[in-house]
Amino acid sequence: MIKDDKNDEWTTKGGTLSDKTAFEEYGLTRNDIVKAINGGKLHFREGNIYGNPYLRLLRSEVECLYRKKFGKAALEKGKVATELMKINKELRKLRTRIKELENRKKELELKNQA
Repeated sequence: MIKDDKNDEWTTKGGTLSDKTAFEEYGLTRNDIVKAINGGKLHFREGNIYGNPYLRLLRSEVECLYRKKFGKAALEKGKVATELMKINKELRKLRTRIKELENRKKELELKNQA
């Protein structure tokens, strides 16, 4: 049985992204994406969530388009910035959770002393 790499990409976690995510993460415009689709450089699948339509794109093709438009260094810099943003978000969540747990611990210690 021959594997179709493009088909595998559609089902691999992180292999696809929405057009909105492509706008946010890669700074591409809707016009860039439509031109690439019409030029055959981007494959897409239509989807909708709660009645709102969106395009599912292959991440590897979006990265290739971005690399051609802005250069390889910009792609790497963007990936680093995106990962840093995710890490900072997770750290904020963890700090909040730590504060909640410390407050709960104090409450329980006060109850235990009484």
